[in-house]
Amino acid sequence: MKIDALKVEYRTIKGRRMVLLPEADFEELARKADLWEPKLPKPDAAGNYPADEAMAVCIARGLLRRRRAVGLSQAELARSAGIRAETLNRIETCKHDPSIRTVEKIDRALKKAEEIGRKTRNGK
Repeated sequence: MKIDALKVEYRTIKGRRMVLLPEADFEELARKADLWEPKLPKPDAAGNYPADEAMAVCIARGLLRRRRAVGLSQAELARSAGIRAETLNRIETCKHDPSIRTVEKIDRALKKAEEIGRKTRNGK
């Protein structure tokens, strides 16, 4: 979707320039913006990745992909897992190394959402 293909209106509200666009266009842009994933750290001269950093990226990517596949926002997944949305955000952006307990909570919440999705698709 090209920006010039969007049906947008520009308005100034309280001295701030705003962009108005149809909700469907906004949802599409938001979905595309959510395609970002953290990058692996640079390998050293021997081609080896720093283990802790690489593992954090792998965990983050896995959680991101599963969350997106079931259609949950960070806030929804965090609520379901019983953790703060800020914590999930920090995990997904590799700014925080999660404890095993936290990853297990997120995994349980994702499994539950995946099961609900399977049942819905199968008409049960």
